[in-house]
Amino acid sequence: MHNPDRRILRCLLSLCAACASLHVAAHEPVARCVMLDTQTVRCRGANNDGEEMPGARMEVIAHSGETLLDGRLDTRSTLTFKQPTQPFYVLFDIGPGLQTVVEQEEILRSPLRRARWMQN
Repeated sequence: MHNPDRRILRCLLSLCAACASLHVAAHEPVARCVMLDTQTVRCRGANNDGEEMPGARMEVIAHSGETLLDGRLDTRSTLTFKQPTQPFYVLFDIGPGLQTVVEQEEILRSPLRRARWMQN
């Protein structure tokens, strides 16, 4: 190949890689957790486009590394559980390289105005 042909090929490959990364970024997982009461946590998982993800995996993990709950999102894309006594975080995992974490400190106390998914 001549030098100009290689440059064109490199440009095309770079463009394809950039387009592929944009497609992957369009489906990043998003998780949000709230305290429903003093003992109950409800988390909702979706992708960053707002698409619900029933059946997706969500785990509650102690800071020691122990899995406290290995669950699946229900039909409303939520997982409800009793707040663990030890420090923990929530891992929302929708596939290789597509995870997000909600730290215990990020879990919101029950807001004044509740979204439908936060209600019992």
